[in-house]
Amino acid sequence: MIVEVGFKLDRDLSYYDKILKDKGLSNCFNCITHDIYYTDKNLDGLTENQMKNSCVRIRIVNDGSCKVQNYDRFKNLQGIDIPNQLEEIEKILVKNQFVKIFDTTKEDHHYANSNMNHRIQLQEIKDIGLLVYYDNSDYYNIPLDAQRMKLIDELNSYGFELKYDDLGLDKLRTLYYKKEMYSKNQNG
Repeated sequence: MIVEVGFKLDRDLSYYDKILKDKGLSNCFNCITHDIYYTDKNLDGLTENQMKNSCVRIRIVNDGSCKVQNYDRFKNLQGIDIPNQLEEIEKILVKNQFVKIFDTTKEDHHYANSNMNHRIQLQEIKDIGLLVYYDNSDYYNIPLDAQRMKLIDELNSYGFELKYDDLGLDKLRTLYYKKEMYSKNQNG
């Protein structure tokens, strides 16, 4: 399993932009992402990753075309031709007993330097706040707790002030339960 941490931050974007740039990282990508999640499952009691995998996600980046993700995982929808229009996609999902469960937007800002094969993501998520998300493929083959500690150590080396016992915020569970929900692994 891959560990991804997602910590809610207590300062504004400009503060974290400055600390990352002061550590030699550059802001290499920005976008506005609109995600709409539909499901035909009960999400009660699921982990963040289980919720994500139980939903069809329609993603629209910078007001561009719709990309449908997780669609092929649902047997009752396989073989349906997916048009590139939001309204048509939503009609197909509703016709197949899916309900809209989340509708969220985020401003995404990625940071890296030339030595990194991964990116630190600062996400300003509507109705949640500013979070830092991070995973690193160099750590995928080590135990989960060790991955998590290495991710925290690396984020701290770039100016964050995180502790090993800090829990990350689960975005989907927070939106679902309408209160902040935390765990050790935002990919778990």
